[in-house]
Amino acid sequence: MDAPAWSPAYDDVGECVEATLRRLGNRIVLGTPLGIGKPSHLLNEFWRRAARDPNLRLTIFTALSLNRPAAGSRLEARFLEPLVARVFGDYVDLEYPKAMRANRVPPNVEIREFYVQAGAWLGVPHLQQHYLSANYTHAARDLVAAGVNVIAQQVAARPQAGTRATEYSLSSNPDLTLDVLPALDAARKAGRDAVVIGAVNRRLPFMLGDAVVPESRFDALVDHPRYEYDPFAPPNGPIGTVEHAIGLNASALIRDGGTLQLGIGELSDAVVYALTLRHQRNDAWRSALAATGAAERFTTEIDAIGGRSPFERGLYGCTELFVDGFLDLYRAGILKRPVYQHALLQRLLDDGELDERPSADWLATLARHGLERLDAREFAALGRCGAFRPGTRYEHGEVIASDGERTPADLADARARERLAATCLARRLDGGLLMHAAFLLGPRGFYGALRELPEAERARFWMTRVGYTNDLFGADHDLRVAQRRHARFVNTTMMVTGLGAAVSDGLADGQVVSGVGGQYNFVAMAHELPEGHSMLCVRSTRTKHGRTSSNVVWNYGHVTLPRHLRDVFVTEYGIAHLRGCTDRECVAALLAVTDSRFQDELLAEAKRAGKIETSYRIPERHRQNFPERLARGLREHRRGGFFSEFPFGTDYTAEEIVLAKALRRLQALGSGWQGRLRGAALAARGRPDRADLRPYLQRMRLDAPAEGTERREARLVAAAVAEVLERDPLDP
Repeated sequence: MDAPAWSPAYDDVGECVEATLRRLGNRIVLGTPLGIGKPSHLLNEFWRRAARDPNLRLTIFTALSLNRPAAGSRLEARFLEPLVARVFGDYVDLEYPKAMRANRVPPNVEIREFYVQAGAWLGVPHLQQHYLSANYTHAARDLVAAGVNVIAQQVAARPQAGTRATEYSLSSNPDLTLDVLPALDAARKAGRDAVVIGAVNRRLPFMLGDAVVPESRFDALVDHPRYEYDPFAPPNGPIGTVEHAIGLNASALIRDGGTLQLGIGELSDAVVYALTLRHQRNDAWRSALAATGAAERFTTEIDAIGGRSPFERGLYGCTELFVDGFLDLYRAGILKRPVYQHALLQRLLDDGELDERPSADWLATLARHGLERLDAREFAALGRCGAFRPGTRYEHGEVIASDGERTPADLADARARERLAATCLARRLDGGLLMHAAFLLGPRGFYGALRELPEAERARFWMTRVGYTNDLFGADHDLRVAQRRHARFVNTTMMVTGLGAAVSDGLADGQVVSGVGGQYNFVAMAHELPEGHSMLCVRSTRTKHGRTSSNVVWNYGHVTLPRHLRDVFVTEYGIAHLRGCTDRECVAALLAVTDSRFQDELLAEAKRAGKIETSYRIPERHRQNFPERLARGLREHRRGGFFSEFPFGTDYTAEEIVLAKALRRLQALGSGWQGRLRGAALAARGRPDRADLRPYLQRMRLDAPAEGTERREARLVAAAVAEVLERDPLDP
């Protein structure tokens, strides 16, 4: 018997894809979430169908397609294979990224990505040619314009309390799906069919907020245990001296009682660590800031933008990406500033005119500020904030208590206020949210912690659409502004030009390194918010093949953010506050945070361009920007247990931490005949017979090399590991 043309439930991805093709025909524009929300089994089946059938035209529209790391050499394979098996579990790789790398994407398939893993796709033709340069908030619009007719997403599921029904959550990725679904509804009304497919994976955390959607939102659900697998879980990387110094400087710019956005990676982890240190060990934090020189050299910037005290009122998170660092801030007692879904109430709470204990006087304050009478909408909004006791309702201009007593909803009337306080008001607001986020990604422990978090706490981490987190515009504009007090948007950039433009997503020749993502959104929002600031963190130098160059450059052939949006740049050497600065002031501020090995060259360029007077001299207090000095400044603190490489733990073993550094040293030898010569010289110094090196060689399965190549690899690894062990770990 033939399979039915359509069914709402499937236990086989092949049947689901076949039914979708029967329903929609041979032109599929498939939208699927960025990051971990992709249903690998389902996408791989669509891919295989298109690869077999040249008449099927398939466009995959997505971002951040993640596969388990692949080895580029025999030594890398020895290192990665046990690590990948342990850390990534049974994660299912996607087939289309492998085809892009192998340059074997068939002509009837196109993969459009608007954000990719940084640096991972340089020189891959299909990705580079079909990359879509778009702000994160515009991706949904562009997906709709491309004619999307399939949305495929992993969803979390659980039994609905008190019923036999199942409830569903978009879990890790409500971000674009919630923005696209209304457009699909409109398309259907206009006669263009579309299919929304949910692939159930109960290993995803069941996230709350707008991520919870009714079963009716899906045209089809694929649900079978064989399609459930471990979410992609990148382990945290090591935080070095440079990253810790940047995090320390950035942490001094975060205002208590404010709002925080963070990206992913070591710099984000360093900011979280420094914020935790500022809050829990303020003396050590102040001492470290003084030891690096930042406290004295940039006191004006710190006082104007941030602060030095622990977080008494705490922070609220508003971020596209929910990283594990936000959970660390929550546990540390920093992420504790609640926000409410009522603009006037939010402003009065932040201004200290109201507290979180409703009363008659509380209602009088609302009335004095313009809320003199409750209508159904205002009552519902205050109800979501937790202002009323359970069972309280609104009807025809009256508030009805749980016992049926009716009181006019007239907050301007003192008697009505007293009766409402006595019969209807809650003792304390309980509807506050600690964070709005659009998608999540992190290490294995992060997902486990979310799954284990009590539901009442998890509900305070509200997952929603990216159009909310990354923008101010909408019917609730006033609410978004009220919630995002003293917003600090902390992101990373690769380079900064001498006049304050940022290079974050691509190279001068047009090659895509990563993508714009939400960075432009947050920088523009920082300029729109009365108390907001964009903070772009940049390592002052980079080293490649043994050559060090500056990341503060006079000019560059591509920029992500134009100079008219310049605000705050943070390097390991300090803070450059550029908002409202003239070009001359901008040059001087950036010179102060540039590595001193490159300051004279940058200054000469600025003078040649006529952007600073020829008589200008860099102040002596900014002329000591050297890695060695920075390392000395943090050395005693690191010896005391602060600023470690993995302050939040790691999925790497102790041997793997050392081996990763050793392999990076071997990679730095370079390729070609010169690299082979350097490798041979290093191997000649290797002593695989050293007892202290044996655990590392065992981990690499080189403790008993069987043939010539293995013996050479054992000597190379032994020599590189010995160099790592003999070097002072506190050196830069």
